[in-house]
Amino acid sequence: MTAIDDLITLRDLLRFAVSRFNVAGLSFGHGTTNALDEAAFLLLEALKLPVDDINPWLDARLTRLERQSLLDLIEARVTTRKPAAYLVGKAYIHGLGFRVDERVIVPRSYIGELLMRGVLESEGLGLVPEPEAIGSVLDLCTGSACLAIIAAGRFPQAQVDAVELSPDAIEVAKLNIADYEMGERVHLHRGDLFAPLRGRRYDLIIANPPYVRAEEVAAFPPEFGAEPQMAHIAGTDGLDLVRRILAEAHGHLNPGGALLCEVGTGREALEADYDLPFTWLDTEDSEAEVFWIAAEDLPG
Repeated sequence: MTAIDDLITLRDLLRFAVSRFNVAGLSFGHGTTNALDEAAFLLLEALKLPVDDINPWLDARLTRLERQSLLDLIEARVTTRKPAAYLVGKAYIHGLGFRVDERVIVPRSYIGELLMRGVLESEGLGLVPEPEAIGSVLDLCTGSACLAIIAAGRFPQAQVDAVELSPDAIEVAKLNIADYEMGERVHLHRGDLFAPLRGRRYDLIIANPPYVRAEEVAAFPPEFGAEPQMAHIAGTDGLDLVRRILAEAHGHLNPGGALLCEVGTGREALEADYDLPFTWLDTEDSEAEVFWIAAEDLPG
């Protein structure tokens, strides 16, 4: 008798997957942080079930074809060490799903949570008192265009420019923009940061640039190594692109505008290098990895 004959329900497959992942010593961090959540996501998304809660489905009996497909996915997660999001072609930010594959980094920006939860707005920190007053947004290093799409939804009057250097990532971004029918409001530009924008100015700039130190990228586990390296590496201290953004953002912001930027663990280095009034924002899973700064406080 084989595993496919022994494992009948989704609960059986979930337990089997968690055990396999733990024994294999997999790494997580692409939307999940442990073997249980990774297994639940992989199984639910593969079965086209809602990914927010596996409990209603645990005792569902699976067809033989479904069981074989799930066992193949579990084995692929262990043998390829690719993130589950790549294996099923989908990643989520606060319930919104986005297409992903190896051409683009798996979306997991803390900025997405800040936008979706309304932290910036009057019910939160009051940094954006009137979302309807935001008429233009720039998303730098857009990747899959997830943040550009979220911003377009959060700021209903805004036109959103999304800039990406990688031609492969732009192809994935096009798919997501089409899925959300945002083609009239989210506009892709290929280029290096502000270069393709020809002096345009915005009410809000959001940026989730590469911010990982070169030595850390070299030591990545296979799951992170499966992502495009250019989406991670940013010089010896991880802040090369952040410094360029800080130097140029003022010239691309309208009066009263602001920059919202994710920097990972770069707070200490930034505060040592810049005498600027950064406002550091926390999320459910991070502390001071995203800053907000008003246009008038930026150099330039």
